[in-house]
Amino acid sequence: MEKAYKILSLKENISHRKAKEMLDLGLVYSNGVKLKASQIISPNIKLKIINIESPKIIFEDEYILAINKPAFFDSYDLENIYKSWVLLNRLDKHTSGVVLLTKENGDFRENAIKEFKNEIVYKEYLALVKGIVAEDSTITKPIMTKKGSYATSKIDYKFGKKAITSISPLRIINKNTLLKVVIKTGRTHQIRVHLNDINHPILGDNLYGKIPYERLMLHSYKIKLFDYEFCAKEGDFWKYLKD
Repeated sequence: MEKAYKILSLKENISHRKAKEMLDLGLVYSNGVKLKASQIISPNIKLKIINIESPKIIFEDEYILAINKPAFFDSYDLENIYKSWVLLNRLDKHTSGVVLLTKENGDFRENAIKEFKNEIVYKEYLALVKGIVAEDSTITKPIMTKKGSYATSKIDYKFGKKAITSISPLRIINKNTLLKVVIKTGRTHQIRVHLNDINHPILGDNLYGKIPYERLMLHSYKIKLFDYEFCAKEGDFWKYLKD
């Protein structure tokens, strides 16, 4: 018996550091359960490793670059790949979908930031949640975020800020529900917190709902900004919609 990162290092012929990084990102499973770096496991255990897809360009012109970000990929790393662009919005590392970048200076970026701040931008997500959601609804409970080495959020009526999440069921998958989720505001972990609060946590949300899955089943599907409309129609999100 040995710690998981050492077993992974040996099996994959990688450094202990790389093995710990993969385990911390939630990329290594056994029998459908995500392994932790310090977990004690057998050398004979069968491991399943999730490969991170590469980001793909959805659209590019002189003003804006739209990227389909894969799950497990840090939004800030996009700036290292697309050198002349800077982030306009971002997604959690475990969330996939549309991320926008602009040139660093100029009226377009300034005006786009105002659109987000004024809650004019249309933001549509797909989420696979636990249980059956039978009808459309809107969740308006205020959210407070605690900053630190890792931000966490919660419902807080006294100190929370306005948060508006509208949900619509699309189809039932193995007693779970695929939702269309539209957010008016953009609080940290807003969708995850709101859906967990109504007892329909997102599959793969190990922070709030603690529902094991091979990835967080949350995908930024569509963003509308000014006259632009960007859709992330491809990616690994769909292959995890298991009927």
